[in-house]
Amino acid sequence: MPGGRLTQTERQQIALGLADSLAYAEIARRLDRPTSTITREVMRNGGPTTYRAEIAHRATAHRAHRRRQAAPQDPKAPPQAYGRDAEAVRRYEETLTTVLMQSGTPQMMARVLACLFISDAGSLTASELVQHLQVSPASVSKAIAFLEEQNLVRRERDERRRERYIIDADVWYESMMASARGTAHLADTARQGVGVLGSATPAAARLENIARFLDFVSESIARAADQARDVLHTKPGTTSNDTAQPRPDRPDQVG
Repeated sequence: MPGGRLTQTERQQIALGLADSLAYAEIARRLDRPTSTITREVMRNGGPTTYRAEIAHRATAHRAHRRRQAAPQDPKAPPQAYGRDAEAVRRYEETLTTVLMQSGTPQMMARVLACLFISDAGSLTASELVQHLQVSPASVSKAIAFLEEQNLVRRERDERRRERYIIDADVWYESMMASARGTAHLADTARQGVGVLGSATPAAARLENIARFLDFVSESIARAADQARDVLHTKPGTTSNDTAQPRPDRPDQVG
């Protein structure tokens, strides 16, 4: 059934589909399953290049057993803030993690990032992440180091001298600007090849077109991110038309 757990036979079909380089959507269609189910199954079990049906099946059984063992230990778990449905929050966190992984974020880093995104404070300590994700402190430390390198999180000490990992509202702006800079650098590198290969050659023409395309994309990303930056600080209920306007303090946007 589409809503039930994956069977071992279905996992074997997923492995065969991956071996045949089928898209997740095609595998899902053949199994009559949502594409998100197949994507989540593959990404949480090693990814498309290392997925193994038997290992995935055993790992899923182990996770289910571990959850059953953990449940009696905390029969009076505190209610979710704001009256949230705990199961709905868990499912959403899993979905967000999967989407982050699809965008290229490694699994552990995606799990940490998802935790920070859905926390009301926008910050968590290492021990809070370890407890929530049920992973080792070393795994959290490695994930944080990676996310810091990508300018996705920062750290500071709170009043109790504990190190907190923080995700700012501006993280997406900084990420977009970093992407724009990387794209611009690639454009510059492509253009360097024009002189090396000879401007009248087919290869040089190809590189020049790539450079012009990447220039346009880089400039568009940077301009759009700058113009929309205020949206990141908008209070809920405010429309985008109220905020996503050119900033009057920028010389290139006056008049």
